[in-house]
Amino acid sequence: MTREIVAIFPGSFDPLTLGHTDIVRRALATFDKVVVAVLSNPDKNTLFSVNERIELIKAEFKDCAGRVDAKSFSGLLVEFADQVKATVILRGLRAISDYDYEAQMALMNRNLSSKVETFFLMSSENCSYISSSLARQIAKFGGDVSKLVPNSVEGALKAKFRS
Repeated sequence: MTREIVAIFPGSFDPLTLGHTDIVRRALATFDKVVVAVLSNPDKNTLFSVNERIELIKAEFKDCAGRVDAKSFSGLLVEFADQVKATVILRGLRAISDYDYEAQMALMNRNLSSKVETFFLMSSENCSYISSSLARQIAKFGGDVSKLVPNSVEGALKAKFRS
């Protein structure tokens, strides 16, 4: 009997970008399931609530037939990994400058739990410049974010900045 390999992809996803979707969809070629782990941090001022972010993520991956889920977490990532039976922490790297921070986090998570490995996946070249903070900033000033975020997120950003 083959065991299911579950990866968690942690982040704030405020908002979900095409870079995030690129990482998740490509990871499905390697892992049976990806849980998008939305960080719930009440001290962080976010544009979208945790529930809004989860709903946007679920809507984007509705075509993935139960292989992608979105859940919120707070506290230690390795404890959340244990809760959802994940053995892999999935991290996207946009540039070599991301590696220093991500390597430090991977080593700390490995120190906290020997049950979890970190898997780094380079973003596709066409997504390497995309970040949630840039998408938010461009949307705030009415710029075109259609090449940065999924359509549903683009609509949600427009609605946020209209109100």
